[in-house]
Amino acid sequence: MSLHLLHQFPRLELLGAPTPLEHLPRLSDYLGRDIFIKRDDFTPVALGGNKLRKLEFLAADALREGADVLLTAGAIQSNHVRQTAAVAARLGLKCVALLENPIGTTAENYLHNGNRLLLDLMDVEVVMVDALHNPPAQLAEQAERLEAQGFRPYSVPVGGSNVLGALGYVECAQEIAHQSEGVVDFAAVVVASGSAGTHAGLAVGLEHLLPNTELVGVTVSRKAEAQLPIVERIRMPLAEQLELQAQAPVTLWDDYFAPRYGEPNDEGMEAVKLLARLEGIMLDPVYTGKAMAGLIDGISQNRFRRDGPLLFVHTGGSPALFAYHPSV
Repeated sequence: MSLHLLHQFPRLELLGAPTPLEHLPRLSDYLGRDIFIKRDDFTPVALGGNKLRKLEFLAADALREGADVLLTAGAIQSNHVRQTAAVAARLGLKCVALLENPIGTTAENYLHNGNRLLLDLMDVEVVMVDALHNPPAQLAEQAERLEAQGFRPYSVPVGGSNVLGALGYVECAQEIAHQSEGVVDFAAVVVASGSAGTHAGLAVGLEHLLPNTELVGVTVSRKAEAQLPIVERIRMPLAEQLELQAQAPVTLWDDYFAPRYGEPNDEGMEAVKLLARLEGIMLDPVYTGKAMAGLIDGISQNRFRRDGPLLFVHTGGSPALFAYHPSV
């Protein structure tokens, strides 16, 4: 089965090659179930992460519009902002980022290390805001300021999460289907669900390509009833663009994000330590640590719909480990 309409959307070839899909033998032995991992932390720009797949489409659109600035927004430790800045650097564009401090911390590591340090290295123009209470409006206001200065900004949504960006994770679903064909039948795929572009893209692609594989989104910032419309706002028009059906139920587990977005919890940090100890793989405190905590607890609570191997999508984020030290 193919997704032939994907080819009608302009994109930049930033990824270079499919990311690895690997078996985790020691974690599998520990959990008593075969666990695989999709290494989107290996994407080849600024220490990796899932946003590069989205930015292949978004940056192509920016260049098509003649933009000379990539404008975006996120938390001080945003992986998305870091990757957007790296793509801007690679393309010779200016990058402007609106940043908030969602956990209200004064810790020096959070304010200046990790992803924030990398923004300085890439010469990003940072605009601090009290809160990203209405990111589209705040980005539009900054775009007007930049236009008044003679720039041509392109606004990249928070997380790169819109229909265009989510195409990158429809392509990721194609990779997963190709890499697993004749090798492994995944009972479920587990991914962190935040700004929802990654989740929505996988949902559309996997429903078409691997319809018997459950997709579980582990929320990292809000309860399921609040997250569901965010996923659907991208999933439904994305499916329509590709002339596909989007009828599978959206599964969201919201038991693992407490106390709030951007603040580590004990279960998530135990998952981070477990992967480091058993497999030498670094997760992060905000997204993948909490999502892996969901996978681990999902096994112990028999939450998956059927038996069989599980695939964890590693969306990156390990630079944030340095920002949260010594709380790790």
